[in-house]
Amino acid sequence: MSNYPKIDYKNIELPEEVLTSFAKVIAPEIRKFYDSDVGKAYFSEWLKKHPEYATAPDSAESGA
Repeated sequence: MSNYPKIDYKNIELPEEVLTSFAKVIAPEIRKFYDSDVGKAYFSEWLKKHPEYATAPDSAESGA
């Protein structure tokens, strides 16, 4: 038996600074992956399974 309380990981609130720092670290790594040949192949296979994302949304419809 554990003497520690059970943590509900779905309801943890993190400070904005922690999330911002994490995003600054992980975003360049994600970009590097998808710019690589392996990442491009992975994304191509993913698009085959999710054709609804194959075309970019029309800017007039999205409000951008």
